Amino acid sequence: MELQPPERLARTVVAWEGEAGREWLARLPGQVAGYLDRWQLTPERVFEAGGQISMIVLVRTADGTPAVLKVGMVTRESAQEHAALAHWDGHGAVRLLRAEPEEGALLEERLHADVSLRSLAEPKAMLEAAGVLRRLWVPPADGHPFTSVADRTADLAALLRVRRARDFAADARELIDEALAVREELVGSAPEPVLLHGDFHHGNVLSGDRVPWLAIDPKPLVGEPAFDLAWLARDRLSTLAAEPGSRAAARRRLARLADSLEVDADRLRGWAVFRAVEAGVWYLSVGGRTDGELLLEFASWL
Repeated sequence: MELQPPERLARTVVAWEGEAGREWLARLPGQVAGYLDRWQLTPERVFEAGGQISMIVLVRTADGTPAVLKVGMVTRESAQEHAALAHWDGHGAVRLLRAEPEEGALLEERLHADVSLRSLAEPKAMLEAAGVLRRLWVPPADGHPFTSVADRTADLAALLRVRRARDFAADARELIDEALAVREELVGSAPEPVLLHGDFHHGNVLSGDRVPWLAIDPKPLVGEPAFDLAWLARDRLSTLAAEPGSRAAARRRLARLADSLEVDADRLRGWAVFRAVEAGVWYLSVGGRTDGELLLEFASWL
């Protein structure tokens, strides 16, 4: 049985990855069909609102157990997803059932794909998110394969310096300089590292049956919790930006998150600035001006 990738996935992969994305999309239906056959999976449906660089198929295993087949592009960010899920072993994150990481194929327990923390009011969602993060932030195993925050952000900082000179970044150069400076200060004084999700936001926490909420789709790193929390701090950004007093509301959010998870507020602010500026400039570089400008505005509030 050959299933086709959703239009949203195809558009995103081509926009972000160009010709490499087109080649991967051409192989994807056959790749998915191969895993359905080899792993004795019965497909129910493609989850149309699935990943941005992965195809999600709701399946049943040979004994009828509901599961999810995820086949994604293997990138530097996603290459160790399987290792993080295996390390967490279902504690705070979706349980990994089977994997062929070289091909980006993961078989995972079935969660309620249509019910994420975004279905909750923001205060309740932030409370539940904090509980999930407490379970995820554990020491990595000896000899772990994960990249450090220092190394990953060194690469991001190098790209940010290159993009700083481009015309699309002309209005953001002062913010870029601040982000680069604060990153240097943070990596020079980092606390004891833990395993981080790397892409933690409300949309990546789904309702489950074993426990109420479980994280999915990690882009794992090892480093300080403030780096992970910086992504969550800008969740529902378009809604936040539309409210009166957005600047003050953003600062209050950071303070509440830092307090609830016992994270240094100044370090959280610093990583929130760096991650928002880096992501904002990346969006500008691929033509996503609306998203890019909103992220840079958020950084300016902090």
